[in-house]
Amino acid sequence: MLNHVQFLLVALVAGLHVYILILEMFLWTKPKGRKTFRMSEARAKETATLAANQGLYNGFLAAGLVWSLAHPSADVGYELTVFFLSCVIAAAVYGGATVGRRIFYVQGLPAIAALIVSVLALGSVSF
Repeated sequence: MLNHVQFLLVALVAGLHVYILILEMFLWTKPKGRKTFRMSEARAKETATLAANQGLYNGFLAAGLVWSLAHPSADVGYELTVFFLSCVIAAAVYGGATVGRRIFYVQGLPAIAALIVSVLALGSVSF
């Protein structure tokens, strides 16, 4: 059974990725998207298709995390949580290293916190 802190942290990471999906798929060329990602209107228009693709992947991460929270089996839910949080962390590490540190801080740190709380809530890690 998920504890409240674990649930809230995983839900926060899922919500963050839904927000990123919206920014990348629908607001990329709008003032909010350009300001968030610090780019010109011309650059935003040039990269809109790539951004929409990125947004879709962020949506898959969010969907996986929601699935992990809603799964009727606590064991399967835990495994899904660990898997999808690990995917978020890997993406944040890569993005932080190749694009900018801000990606790691915004996406990686909440996912790391959620993963730590999830592992501690279980009491041990089994492989």
